[in-house]
Amino acid sequence: MCLAVPGKIVDIRSEGDGPAAKVGIVDFQGTRVEVGLAFTPDAGPGDWVLVHAGYALNVLDEREAAETWQYLREAEVVDEVPGGSP
Repeated sequence: MCLAVPGKIVDIRSEGDGPAAKVGIVDFQGTRVEVGLAFTPDAGPGDWVLVHAGYALNVLDEREAAETWQYLREAEVVDEVPGGSP
C-alpha cells in the first residue's frame, strides 16, 4: 500500500538548474521536511501538496488537504488532525 500525505510548503530553494532541482520545505504537523518539487513546478510557499516518497505529486487546496487528513485519521493512520485544520 502506498500512502501520500498532505503538507504545506513553507519555503522553496533550488539545488542547481532545471525543474528537478527545485526543493520545498514542507510542514507536516509541525515537522518540516525537504521535498522534491519536480512534479509540481508551479507550487510555491503557502500551497498544499500531496507528498509520497519525498516528492510532491500534486497541489491541493486547503479543503482537499483537510479531507485527506480526516481520511487518514479515520483509517487510524494518524492520531489527530494537525492543529485542528489540515
